[in-house]
Order: sequence, then C-alpha cells, then structure tokens
Amino acid sequence: MEDQDFNLDEGVKDVPEFNLEVSVSDEFKRGCKLYNFRRPDKFSKEHLKALQDIHRDFARHLATVLTGYLRMEVEIDVISVDQLTYEEYICSMPSHVQNMIFKLNPLSGEISMGMSPEVLAVVLDRMLGGSGVVNDHNRELTQIEELLTTKFVEKIIKILEEAWGTILPVKSEFVTLANGYHSVPITTSGEIVTLISFEVRLGQKNFGLMNICFPYPVLETVLPKLTPQYIYQHTSVAANEIGKNETLEKIKSAELEVQVVLGMAKVEINDVLDLKVDDVIKLEQKLDKELIACVNKKRKFFVVPGEIQNKICVKIVDQYLEKE
Repeated sequence: MEDQDFNLDEGVKDVPEFNLEVSVSDEFKRGCKLYNFRRPDKFSKEHLKALQDIHRDFARHLATVLTGYLRMEVEIDVISVDQLTYEEYICSMPSHVQNMIFKLNPLSGEISMGMSPEVLAVVLDRMLGGSGVVNDHNRELTQIEELLTTKFVEKIIKILEEAWGTILPVKSEFVTLANGYHSVPITTSGEIVTLISFEVRLGQKNFGLMNICFPYPVLETVLPKLTPQYIYQHTSVAANEIGKNETLEKIKSAELEVQVVLGMAKVEINDVLDLKVDDVIKLEQKLDKELIACVNKKRKFFVVPGEIQNKICVKIVDQYLEKE
C-alpha cells in the first residue's frame, strides 16, 4: 500500500464553525448570584439574623451582670455577625488576644471566645480590687490571673447558656485557656465558621473587643431552629415561664396573715354590752367539725386544731373551695 500525504489544512476547511455564544435573559440573570466554590456559604441570612438576635440579648444580660460584678459601668454591643473560614478567622486575630475554649452541650464540638487584652486586663484588675486603670495590656497572664480568667469565663458562658435556652436547653462547659489561636484549633482550617463580634466598654475610658466563633458542625443540628420567627415564638413562652418563676421566688419571703375561724355566734347587742371576764359564748361550730383557715382574710384551707410543745396549732387537711 502506497503512503498518502494528508493536508491538515484541507481537513480543517470542511469542519463547520459553531457559535458558542448563549443568550441569557435579564430575568435569568436577576435570579442568579455569585457562588464561591472554594468557600461556600453554609449559613443563610436568616441564620445570621437569628444568631444576631440571640447574642444581642446575651450582650444586654452580660452587661447588666458585669456592671454589678465589676462595680463599674459596662456596655456591650453586637457589631457584626459574619461567616468565613476558620483559617481566615485565626489569621485575622492578633496574637495577643486571649483565646478561651468551651462547649455548649449537647451541641457537638468546641466553641472559641476571644477577648482583647484591653478588656481582660481591666476585668482582672477589678477582680483583684484595683481601680480598673491598666497600662500594661500585652503581657502574659500569671497563674493567679489564669485562674481568675477561668472563673470570669465560666460566668460569661453561663449567661450564654441562658441566652441559648430559647433555641435549645444547653449546658455550658469550660474546656481550656489558650495563648493564641494556632495552639488549640477547634476545627479544620477550611471549615466555615460564624463569627459574632462585640464591642465592650468598661467605664468611660476602656474600650475593647470580644468575639465568639461557632464552627459550622457545632450549629448544624440546630440550623432549622435558627430563624427569627422560631426565636420570637419560643422567647415569649420562655419569658412568661421565667417571669412566673422569678415572681414566685421573690414573694417566697413575703409575710402573710393567717387566721383560724374557731366558730361563729349570733349575739344581741345588749348581751355584748354586758359581757365580762369568764363569760362563755356558745358557738355554732361543733367540736368534731373542721375549722377554716383564712389567708389575708380569704378562706383557703380546712384545718383541725392541735397542740405541739404546749402551743396551740392547726393542721391543714384540705383546700377550701368556694361553693358555686
């Protein structure tokens, strides 16, 4: 067989040209948005809004508690709620920020709390009886200061535990203190986290930041509940129950007047005017019939009389119900 020469240029001439341009309608463009496959968004706007609402209540409650605890004016505000990768988070944090690790059981995984040295130094100074004026912010903590910091963080996460009660009953658990964010990672570098940032004002001159970092796996199981509507509905129920319990707790020590009605009798005015010592008034009450105890002049219980250690007393046997 003889070899044949092929002209590549001639072969190309016969290939038809295709127009790869695709027309896209404006309506389709409006329904599309940019998507980053290297860092996908795992928290929706509703999730971030719900987290903002939870931690805004947490910030208000924490500010109130710390004002009394530190004996100085404390204001805390949520300034941002963002989602980013864990690597971006730890790279954005200064090395001297104190890192506290804790859990909110039964949520799986660890949570990070960062506090700027400007805030922590003032807090520790007040806990040690100082005036709250600290110039050396960036030094390492002493062993005693680490113990005090642990105690302080446990107080904070206890309040956070209460704030999360509208979503899920959780139990806070302190894990450890860490110098910086690289020594004790709480998730993988590429994992998405949500970062809640707070501005903390202590007194009139001290300002600083605090942040809480939730990795996505920690919140994954409660995402269906992280909506403003769910929080609003369950906050009302929880607030009513908490308000009821707080009211009952406050009135426990209140004193009430209790009276026991021994019996009643109809006596003419002339007989009342003639009463004197050792006179006997016949009552309509029978000896074997239960007496009625009144609380604040309202009939509440049936009681029977008795005696304990030479003192007259009564024993409650039943609740008094008004006849309809």
